[in-house]
Amino acid sequence: MADRLPTGIDVLDRKLDGGLPAGSLLVYESPPASQGELLLHEFAAARDTLYLTADRTEDAVVDAFDGAAVPQETPDVRYLSSDAPLDDGRRLFRNVGEGETLIIDPVDTLERTERTRYETFLSELQNHMHNTGSVAVLHGLRGDHVPDLRDTTVHIADVAFRLQTTIAGGDVENTLSVLKFRGGNALDETIKLNLGDRVGIDTSRDIA
Repeated sequence: MADRLPTGIDVLDRKLDGGLPAGSLLVYESPPASQGELLLHEFAAARDTLYLTADRTEDAVVDAFDGAAVPQETPDVRYLSSDAPLDDGRRLFRNVGEGETLIIDPVDTLERTERTRYETFLSELQNHMHNTGSVAVLHGLRGDHVPDLRDTTVHIADVAFRLQTTIAGGDVENTLSVLKFRGGNALDETIKLNLGDRVGIDTSRDIA
């Protein structure tokens, strides 16, 4: 079983000593009005991926992947019903095999359920990731209405990424922070990203 699973973003993987620890939960927060979805495409391209969508239809997600510039096989996309997202998620994540990736997008829907049931879901998910040496990416939107249970997600997660988007002088700047990293070191500097067709690194800063 590998110790690290690459994120698909080369410079970030070098900063993280090869990628994410196998068996970990990553919470990745991004603004709703950003190109943050591009990072999910990179994560999914790195290995076999089960993609659980909680707000878009399966067809809409597949179309987005088919139109993406990231070369990859389209992930296995499944829809989480609004009536029973925790039950659907629990049934589906058990299909994740060794060394694979699970993406839940967005996790906000699950964070609006009952606290005890959500905590149990995260514990069971964490155990499955550990037992299979896989990685779960929980994509949370960080806008005006962050769910009350987001702190629970961040607390239980092994790794926490946050994308921030700012507009200055007509320029859009995207920076990624690694706020938490069990099994390694959180980064003491942000990584400036270019988010066009693909995720690129702004080489105006020496981060390599």
